[in-house]
Amino acid sequence: MRSARLRRTRRASAVTLVSAMTLTALAACGTSSSSDDGGGGASQQSGSSDASAPLDPKTKVSITIDCMPPAAKAAELKEWKEDVAEFNKTYPNVTIEGRSTPGQCLEPPRFTAMLKAKSQPDVFYTYFTDLTQVLSEDGATDISAYVSDKTVPALKDIDPDVLGTLKQDGKLYGLPTSNYTMGLLINRKLFKDAGLNPDAPPQTWDEVRAAAKKIAGLGEGISGFGEYSAGNTGGWHFTAQLYSLGGDIVDASGKKAAFNNEFGKQIAKNLHAMRWEDDSMGKTQLLKWGDLQKQIATDKLGMFLAAPDDITYMVQQLGAKYENFGMGPIPGGKNTLAGGNGYMIKKGISSDKVKAGIAWLNFKFTTVGKGQFDWARTKTDSLPVGLPQPNFWLNDSKAKDDASRIQNATMPVANFKAFMDKPVAGKAEPPKAQEIYKVLDNVMSGLLTNKDADVDKLLSTAETQVNQVLANQ
Repeated sequence: MRSARLRRTRRASAVTLVSAMTLTALAACGTSSSSDDGGGGASQQSGSSDASAPLDPKTKVSITIDCMPPAAKAAELKEWKEDVAEFNKTYPNVTIEGRSTPGQCLEPPRFTAMLKAKSQPDVFYTYFTDLTQVLSEDGATDISAYVSDKTVPALKDIDPDVLGTLKQDGKLYGLPTSNYTMGLLINRKLFKDAGLNPDAPPQTWDEVRAAAKKIAGLGEGISGFGEYSAGNTGGWHFTAQLYSLGGDIVDASGKKAAFNNEFGKQIAKNLHAMRWEDDSMGKTQLLKWGDLQKQIATDKLGMFLAAPDDITYMVQQLGAKYENFGMGPIPGGKNTLAGGNGYMIKKGISSDKVKAGIAWLNFKFTTVGKGQFDWARTKTDSLPVGLPQPNFWLNDSKAKDDASRIQNATMPVANFKAFMDKPVAGKAEPPKAQEIYKVLDNVMSGLLTNKDADVDKLLSTAETQVNQVLANQ
């Protein structure tokens, strides 16, 4: 549920379901509707009680919660049940009805069908990019009046940029549970073998190119740098690279493409040169999510852009070791692509249900040392501790969480020091992201499969196509 890998699965499959991200068999969570206690409908939203006041522990209410871990995730399910029991010590009359399926949450068609049928659980799981879709279906409660330092005591310490992804027109529609920003993931062994310092990953794209040449020079089919160019993931990474230079995919109006400029050309020419002049990106192209992970996990790739939890996937699913990986900030460092997930509360349920939902989310997901941030318990349960994200905390909360994360780490946290020491501001995905990424896949595949690719033509054609996509909003 915390995985950026699963979030990317949703984004990439929103248009192209047959992609590498379907490595996990996705299934929707919480497709059954809940019944309101006492006939709670829209008229009860405001209720007679003060919305800003915390839930009264005497209140008797039952709420359905999306994405309870399935039985296959024994440790995560154990922690969920422990948290429900702990939560009920304060709120003994709140019944938590967790919803889960054998797969994972939010397979795109089912999520859309759920919203249209109004069958989402009372507290339902979303990605940051889902807000527009949810609101277009009138699916979420405006929880602005319910969320304060009384109901979410650490509210002031939640990164406002993260919280802002769950807002529209000044209204708050959810609370975050996880966030990520992309950086440069490296194979420390190959860096050492190539005479490079794994504690100082490249910080500019020129440095990436130089390091990639050295790593590819090791031979034995090793590539220095890898990129996607299929399944919408190529366009996704083109966007990340553009952000890193300070560029944008779409202009401020949201109605016109903004990448056919010096930034877009710089990215395109650099990738083309690395592929064809340097031969540092390997001959196998048209790669998508899962391919680069396999390469770097088997010491056949030196580096690629990724979020930190790719490392967990490679350790748990591909048999790699945490100590073989490190991260630095995204080269260029102007901005980086950011994302995450959270929970929203179904529109039309009673005020008491809304309060109970917020009380649960606060305990489980936004309290340092509790729920998902109980790192001592996470370590005891043999789950990973020490990755730099999720980490949406600021101020004292960040200091406390970082200290506990380091104290209970199950991996060498020093490997991520470069990434942590130079945080890069995150930017959200562009509007109509999946349709735009599909177009930009053509740019990436053209650059990486055609030695005679015409950079100007590729970008110009993509610009025209993206403008058509934006005109159809």
